[in-house]
Amino acid sequence: MRENGPIVLVPAAWTVAGAAHAGVVSGRTLLIAHAVMAAVLFVFPVVSWNEMNEGVLRVWRTVLVVGFFITVSGAAGLYGVPGEEILLGVSLYGWMLLPAAGLAYTARESDAPHASAFGAALSLVGAALYAVGVTVSVIGVPHAALLAVAVVGFGQTVGIADAVYRY
Repeated sequence: MRENGPIVLVPAAWTVAGAAHAGVVSGRTLLIAHAVMAAVLFVFPVVSWNEMNEGVLRVWRTVLVVGFFITVSGAAGLYGVPGEEILLGVSLYGWMLLPAAGLAYTARESDAPHASAFGAALSLVGAALYAVGVTVSVIGVPHAALLAVAVVGFGQTVGIADAVYRY
């Protein structure tokens, strides 16, 4: 699970995020998903700490540790903690941008950088599209943000699939 889990968890997380944006899952379901992901993000680096001590894996360990706090931010927002919109924004944009940084570093250090670079680029494009999509949704284009989530999810899935295969 530690070696191959990300290839399942990354697309699953973005699928749930997309389903939430489409109104298919409730806020309670999304809160439960955040709680489960926070638990995974806490346990995974703890049990893999020494194995992720150098190079690209060290960067991904940092992504996981910071990601834990980003996920807890989203859970707090979903739970209704004051400032919930900010907390949810931190969580969503954090998960769009933090893996983009990890993928960009992986591309820089890799002898075959294309998939990681592609994943990083799509994460950034998706984050920008989301920001625009939220604005556009206000004036009547309801699925622009959903498209952005799909772009991020696809890019990160490609990048992490390549990373799982190579490392």
